[in-house]
Amino acid sequence: MPSDLNANGHIFGGWILSQMDLAAGGEAISYCNGPVATVAITGMQFHQPVLPGDLLSVYTDVVKVGTTSITIHIEVMVLRRGNDKEIKVTEGDFVFVSLDEAHRPKKIDKEA
Repeated sequence: MPSDLNANGHIFGGWILSQMDLAAGGEAISYCNGPVATVAITGMQFHQPVLPGDLLSVYTDVVKVGTTSITIHIEVMVLRRGNDKEIKVTEGDFVFVSLDEAHRPKKIDKEA
């Protein structure tokens, strides 16, 4: 949508970050079998712009599990009109903490 564009006519980076957080959050919730909260974003890189009309895909991979936290690597790929090969446009590592009913850090069962 036009409201999702930056001054260069590309998709606003904040919108892309929100899609990454949603995808990684879903992965973290599934792994931790319960609620999580984003606590850090590390190693964020924007490789290429996302253009209006690009088809966006977000891929997640659990890369580290600590006592109460989980780190998920996210890659954002696009399929541009007229191309049949995905292009990596963004990647980063998001850190989540598992939460108990009182919204306090909860130990992650690594056998989940």
